Amino acid sequence: MIPSVNRWLFNRKTMNMNVEIARNLNIVHERISRAAKDSGRDLSSITLIAVSKQQPEDRIDASLRAGLRIFGENRVQEAETRWSGRRHQLPNLELHLIGPLQTNKARAAIRLFDVIHTVDRPRLAEILSRAMIEEERRPACYVQVNSGEEEQKAGVAPKDVKKLFPCVSKSMG
Repeated sequence: MIPSVNRWLFNRKTMNMNVEIARNLNIVHERISRAAKDSGRDLSSITLIAVSKQQPEDRIDASLRAGLRIFGENRVQEAETRWSGRRHQLPNLELHLIGPLQTNKARAAIRLFDVIHTVDRPRLAEILSRAMIEEERRPACYVQVNSGEEEQKAGVAPKDVKKLFPCVSKSMG
């Protein structure tokens, strides 16, 4: 195929993707706005997190062009590859770790993520706390509760939450 035709097809595909993502994002924002109004919630108290795991880079770029700045990833290494360079270009980018965290990836998670949603055991809380001190960075951390107590899912069992909170409070104070 002629190079200029290839460029035209690529640009057309990119343009269509940009339009599609922007349109879908508007629909999602409208639904959130309606739900907030219907439930009596303040719209500013709701945060949309775009889950970017396993999405191709061109879709991520189109999402960024559409104005998305808050993204969730479930793996530290994939997030490092995807977001490290973009972090410098987009200072208002906010990254959330939404997948399970292994203790050996805690330091990298502290360096990259603004929010960690998956604190589920005392040892992880302690290691994250040490990494926060050493990296001089304190991302928000949430305790993950496996409310359905499903074996295939991560999170602390509801009956063990009271045991975990003192450890998390002490470690992350």
